[in-house]
Amino acid sequence: MSFRPSWLHVHPPVLPRLLLVAAAWAAPLHSIHAQTKPTGVPAKPATKPAAKPSTKPADSTHAYPTGGTSAAARALAGKPAPVWPVPGPAPLPGSILPAKRIVAYYGNPFSKRMGALGEYPKDDMLARLDREVAAWNRADPSTPVIPALHLITTVAQGDSGKDGRYRMRHSDALTEKVHGWAKERNALLFLDVQVGLSTIQQELPRLETFLSRPDVHLGIDPEFSMKDGTRPGKKIGSYDAVDVNWVIDQLARIVTEKKLPPKILVVHRFTRPMLTNADKIKRDPRVQVVIHMDGWGPPSLKRDSYAAYVYAEPVQFAGFKLFYKNDIKYGGPMMTPAQLLTLTPKPFYIQYQ
Repeated sequence: MSFRPSWLHVHPPVLPRLLLVAAAWAAPLHSIHAQTKPTGVPAKPATKPAAKPSTKPADSTHAYPTGGTSAAARALAGKPAPVWPVPGPAPLPGSILPAKRIVAYYGNPFSKRMGALGEYPKDDMLARLDREVAAWNRADPSTPVIPALHLITTVAQGDSGKDGRYRMRHSDALTEKVHGWAKERNALLFLDVQVGLSTIQQELPRLETFLSRPDVHLGIDPEFSMKDGTRPGKKIGSYDAVDVNWVIDQLARIVTEKKLPPKILVVHRFTRPMLTNADKIKRDPRVQVVIHMDGWGPPSLKRDSYAAYVYAEPVQFAGFKLFYKNDIKYGGPMMTPAQLLTLTPKPFYIQYQ
């Protein structure tokens, strides 16, 4: 996820304009009733390019490989071509992917800057999501679209909080509210977790009641997993395959115990160190794993980063994030469904922020 809250004053970037990043700053949402300014000093942005171009941006209508940018070339150098679709267990009955595509709005209702889910009033937001779903159904009639709301329910913070964990847990009441919105469109609900200085092992159990519902799924964000104790926003965090596999085991257990259809796990990624040992992520038919290319920038760099961090390291399914504002601001235009459908692999999870 990426956002620049109103309290964070950022000087003009010193990195090249052609830059693909997901900014690591934590919005202070100290109350589920109102946004307040943080009590601590806001973190400066950790702007790290996902791919530094060696040429000018390529025509964004071309399929990968294109553009001559460096991240994908480094990732693929001297290696056999990645295999897509990824070999693995056959989908179980009730699996969503790859028979259907998910189109999601991301954010939090208490911030207009964290994504489309919170930027607009509920009815307007759902109508906008309807239009995106319709656009994807037109672009690829062979793959029906399921809408989704992707709620950041545990939010990394710029200050430590009472327990020193640099994260805020939103209330069950907020999750119930957004789940109700999703039901109005027969949509899925994803719960996204930014652990800060906590751990996914500490944060996931409190969500199990919701994850026990058949239409609720999970997202985890390595960007805000600060294992070395650094404050969120100072640098980009990481998860290892060990962490992801632990989450897969928990979701698989819930599926078995509650007799549910398979869960979907979305893992955000826009640099290689964000997800280490990706080749060791397990394949369990009860959990469908999406590696989600999460970063903004011009189409050439988004394409290059997708090739480097999704295509080059196959896990299971692919996701792609589009930014209504930052993709335009940092080199645009925002890519279209038709352009994304030229990618290898085709993304089955599309997120709008």
